[in-house]
Formats: sequence, structure tokens, C-alpha cells
Amino acid sequence: MARMTTRLAAWIGTLLFLTPVLGACSAVRGGDWRLARRDSSEQSPDPGTTPDAVIQVFAARAVGWRGVLGVHTWIAVKPSGAAAYRRYEVIGWGVDRGFPAVRVDRAGPDGYWFGSRPQRLVDVRGPHVDALIAKVEAAVATYPYPSTYRLWPGPNSNTFTAHVGRGVPELRLELPPTAIGKDYLGSTVAAVTPAGRGVQLSLFGLAGILAGWDEGLEVNLLGLTFGLDLNAPAIKLPGVGRLGFP
Repeated sequence: MARMTTRLAAWIGTLLFLTPVLGACSAVRGGDWRLARRDSSEQSPDPGTTPDAVIQVFAARAVGWRGVLGVHTWIAVKPSGAAAYRRYEVIGWGVDRGFPAVRVDRAGPDGYWFGSRPQRLVDVRGPHVDALIAKVEAAVATYPYPSTYRLWPGPNSNTFTAHVGRGVPELRLELPPTAIGKDYLGSTVAAVTPAGRGVQLSLFGLAGILAGWDEGLEVNLLGLTFGLDLNAPAIKLPGVGRLGFP
């Protein structure tokens, strides 16, 4: 009986670590990334016909082999009456040559990320959103790594988006388990969750635990997230993301 239990545990462990590779390998897109689709995914309302303020957060599979495990995230805002959106994100390209990590208006608010259609994580609109946009911009200004980028374990694009989420808990930003870097807290060990209704402990983004009303329970091992969502029942696996109710 003990041998069967040990063997079952080994199979489960193997499955958990192989699932990201087997289930998410389709995220690697072939071809020239410079020719990949980057036009609008038509998820952001037209500012010409939408006078209300808007905040949206998106996640899309990363480029090339990185997309097997991870996503890139960004934030788009439009104040009331504005004629265009402003997009905030962290990008690693060029940082080693002196470019800032935080980029503004590099692309449209809801564009495909080099061929990957983005998933909309947050969409809030209305007159009260102008105050939240001010808080978003304040959080962007206080991002602690404006000139630093590290793909793993962070700080990266998901570290930035998580930082903004903590600064604006009204967004209830629940980042997907594939947002590698969201748990990177630098030298800080404890923080509120990006959704603002929980706590997390993290050791340089390499190991940690998170418990929150929105995220459920997550364990971070070497930047990979394993978890259980009880609010909207689902399991969370590296590479694959959520398996369960949306």
C-alpha cells in the first residue's frame, strides 16, 4: 500500500511538471516575430464614442519559447472625454542599452502581442474611474524598478502590473498563474496580493505562498505557480493556467 501511494504521488508530481510543456507548447508561434499580428483585438471601446473613463488590463502569451510558460501583461487607461488611451507596460528589449523598462504608448490598448490575442483581465468604466486612473498613474510613478528588467524571476512586465494592482486594489486584479514575475517582491518578504484582498510571502520570487479572496491559495516554486481557486473553483498549473470555472 505504501509503495502504491509513493508511486501515485510520483505520477502526480510528474504530471504537474510535464503539463506546462505538453499543454502549453502550442503557445510557441513559428515564423518571423517581426511580421506577427499586432493590430487591435477590438476589446477596448472606441474613445470617439465612449466618453466615460476606462481602465483595462490585458495578458497575452509571451513571444517565442517564453510563451510556453508565461504571459506578458499591460495596463491601458482612458480618462473621461479623452481622445485616446494611454498604455503602460514594462518591456525588456533595450534596457541593457539604457532604455527605460517602463514604456508608455508603445502600442494600442488591446493589440495582439506578436500574434497572441490578449485576454482581458480587468475592464472598469464610468465617472468614478477617473479617480482610479490617478491612482494607476501614481503607482506607475512609484514602480521601484524603472530601469531594471530580468526575465526570471523578475522584475519584469508582470512584476510591474502586480505593483500597480497593489496600488489600486479597487481593480481587484487577479493575475493568471502564468504571469511569472508577479510574485517578485525584491527584498520585501510580505505584501498584499495584487487583487488587494489577501497576503503573500515571497523569497525573491523563487519561493512563496499566497492566500487571497480573489486568487485563492497559490504556491510559488522557482517562479512557477501551483494553486487552488475556491471562489471560482479551479486548479492552477504552470504554463496551462486555470483549469476549471472561468
